[in-house]
Amino acid sequence: MTIPAFDGLRVQIDGTVALLEIARPPANYFDRPLIAAIADTLDALAADGTARAAVLASEGKHFCAGANFAAPTEGADRAVDSRRLYAEGARLFASPLPVVAAVQGAAVGGGLGLACTADFRVASSKTRFWANFPRLGFHQGFGLSASLPRIIGTQAASRMLVGAERVDGARAHSLGLVDRLAEPGAERAVALAYARELADLAPLAVRSIRQTLRGDLAERVIATLDREATEQAWLWETTDSREGIAASLERREPKFTGR
Repeated sequence: MTIPAFDGLRVQIDGTVALLEIARPPANYFDRPLIAAIADTLDALAADGTARAAVLASEGKHFCAGANFAAPTEGADRAVDSRRLYAEGARLFASPLPVVAAVQGAAVGGGLGLACTADFRVASSKTRFWANFPRLGFHQGFGLSASLPRIIGTQAASRMLVGAERVDGARAHSLGLVDRLAEPGAERAVALAYARELADLAPLAVRSIRQTLRGDLAERVIATLDREATEQAWLWETTDSREGIAASLERREPKFTGR
């Protein structure tokens, strides 16, 4: 089969399991083209039928730190760029191929959102999950408003989203955010073994059951993404958001004023 080529994403197929590796270490920031490449690859794998499961992994220290706010945007309007990014992100929820995310290091902000597009997550006690949006002064994105409560429940999601609660791998496992806990450094190996277990099952049944369980998730995510993008657009114009982003880049505590 032909896999779409993209600088920053490596794809390997071993039998019936595909490995998609984000190669932008150490933070593995994403942008619209990278998310589109992941969606294109999953679509191509699903259409070909050789791979029955996929692992989404990242090179280096961290899984993904979301978007890089120090980098220039594609266009002149961050809000427009964000909507374009989220349109590609919504495609990940619609992919028919089961995906296991191997999460090492940090999954922060949009990186947490990316991890939550997968069906299952493997992490270690050293992994940390953080929806740091209130620390940055703006609304969460990447469909987290729909995906995270679905995975761990509304109250636990509220603690992470509203309260910016940091969760390590062990705590995430107890919440159901992590499905299998690996030894530090073995996250990918365990995720690949998990994917092989899925690939050994009856593929038509797996896809059918998965589709039933997911239901209208993709449609709900699309609606949620519209709300998230709208809220992000005006919050990015606030003094608090400028302060939150600046403080993050300068590695200091933000001082919010409510303006």
